[in-house]
Amino acid sequence: MMKAYIRSASAISAQNTFGDQGFLTDVVESLGTRLKAIEPDYKTYIDPKLIRRMSHVIKMGVAAAMDCLHKANVEQPDAIITGTAFGIMEDTVTFLTRIIEMQEEMLPPTAFIQSTHNTVAAQIALMLKCHNYNNTFVHKGVSFENALLDALMLINEGEAQNVLVGGIDEMIDTSFTVLTRLGLYKRWPVSNLQLFKEKSKGTIGSEGAAFFVLANQPGNKCLAELTALKTFYNPDITFEATEPIRAFLNENGLAVDDIDLLITGKNGDIKNDEPYDKLKDSLFAQTEAVNYKHLSGEYPTSSSFALWLAANIIHRETVPAVLFEKEVVITAPKKVLIYNRYQNKYHSLMLVSAC
Repeated sequence: MMKAYIRSASAISAQNTFGDQGFLTDVVESLGTRLKAIEPDYKTYIDPKLIRRMSHVIKMGVAAAMDCLHKANVEQPDAIITGTAFGIMEDTVTFLTRIIEMQEEMLPPTAFIQSTHNTVAAQIALMLKCHNYNNTFVHKGVSFENALLDALMLINEGEAQNVLVGGIDEMIDTSFTVLTRLGLYKRWPVSNLQLFKEKSKGTIGSEGAAFFVLANQPGNKCLAELTALKTFYNPDITFEATEPIRAFLNENGLAVDDIDLLITGKNGDIKNDEPYDKLKDSLFAQTEAVNYKHLSGEYPTSSSFALWLAANIIHRETVPAVLFEKEVVITAPKKVLIYNRYQNKYHSLMLVSAC
């Protein structure tokens, strides 16, 4: 069994989650089909001379990473690992557009250089002058989970003591338009806080960056323990994950009753949410469940926001009321299970426990 301790966590999202904000005490309500990240003053974390050459997602990722390292009091991580599905969309679109506009001649190189998926991890390493292990996973809906798995293996094999790991994805106008045409997002405005009352197709698009320092020892600033992680692929939209979840818990010496809180990946899409509702009515009938995508929106690495949420719930010993669909009060959960099924194909389970 592989595990690691979460020493710090930092998230830039569509909510006030970055810096010294309260824990979801100032919830942002948006009306539309798309949420945008609330960005901080980047000059606090990044040299202004570098900022002007950075696209939106690079600034988000670097700022979240630097804040996370500062919270953990770590200057040089033993490894930097990121997960992203879409990569640097803004620079990619910019470069492709300039190819057409300039008829493939005399192209400025900056957008091309920064369009690769590993740009965020590389930029963090350059700023830290860190020559240690550096890797980026681009595995669609489980990109962040595979980055976590790599970090867990490094720690449990004794190759690293402190690993910086994060999940990042951005939403730009071009990708939003394309994904809307593919039916991923709703066709009319909806309040994100009323998302689960809208029984219709599609969800709300979004973006975000969340970073964590995982360590082999709890130290003085342990938020929570990442006890176990598992991913699996099943494209059957009717697939019920009851048996894989039960097996996952058994592998870790737990029963369903040992889970104090379930965090689900419900996103307001009627087809996406049906399997979660069935699971809640069967296997987790006696377990309190909360959702998070009405706050973060939907994007391939939104599970990183869920992990940020779980770590803070355990550390602060409170569950914000805005996470519940019904009025429920639960305090001090010790074991939290995150279950996300991105586009009903990419399934992931993360078990988070008190230190």
